[in-house]
Amino acid sequence: MNNRVMKLLAVTFAAVLLAGCGGDIAKEEMGAVIGAGLGGIAGSFIGNGDGQLVAVGAGTLLGAVLGSEVGKSLDRADALAMARAKRSALEYGRSGSATTWTNPDSGNSGEVVPQPAVLQEGGRYCREYWETVTIAGEKQQAFGTACRQADGSWKIS
Repeated sequence: MNNRVMKLLAVTFAAVLLAGCGGDIAKEEMGAVIGAGLGGIAGSFIGNGDGQLVAVGAGTLLGAVLGSEVGKSLDRADALAMARAKRSALEYGRSGSATTWTNPDSGNSGEVVPQPAVLQEGGRYCREYWETVTIAGEKQQAFGTACRQADGSWKIS
């Protein structure tokens, strides 16, 4: 490995370590830091002279963007798991029984507890629900109402 690659590896490793010390760094930011480092390393193998410098810069930028997207998708995985559990609880859940979800990658989890469906004025059914979400070991609670739409789906209001 040439000297430039070793320097890039050292800078990337230091950036990841320092970013981890912050404690609250978002997955998106961590992904961008790691992606930028790996992209810069990949770019260092392309061309020589000024061309190589451009390739390192382009690789760093592309790596940061791609790494950021990977970080975002992990957070989206939590939201998707929660939305699936909510749809299932509203559609099939017994009143007072919890439908749970867990994202093994993030460690986040939650549960949705639907209440009885009530026929509202205007002829549509609505259900209240209670929701508990545990993020980084901290529980958050909320409640909401969802009403059955003409197409059969539940709309959260």
